[in-house]
Amino acid sequence: MYGTVMIGRLAVPFEQVESTVATWAADKGARTPGYLGQTAMLADDGVTSVACIRFADRDSYQALSEDPEQHAWWSTAMAPLFDGEVQWIDGHWHD
Repeated sequence: MYGTVMIGRLAVPFEQVESTVATWAADKGARTPGYLGQTAMLADDGVTSVACIRFADRDSYQALSEDPEQHAWWSTAMAPLFDGEVQWIDGHWHD
């Protein structure tokens, strides 16, 4: 299994991020080959969000990360929900 961890500082309430992600998962996520799901956490400080996004393999993840439609969605729908740039950590998940 392959995926990414995103760490960012929220500019909006966490519920707004959850709603935006749920809409994406029901639409684009459901149509994305190899997408397995994601889990989000709101840290105790109330502003740090951590998301773990999982794919069947690296190729599936790479295809989504290189998709211009995905880039446009991130830039217009998600990035504005965070205060500054988010950090991405890509790698293989091990059970």
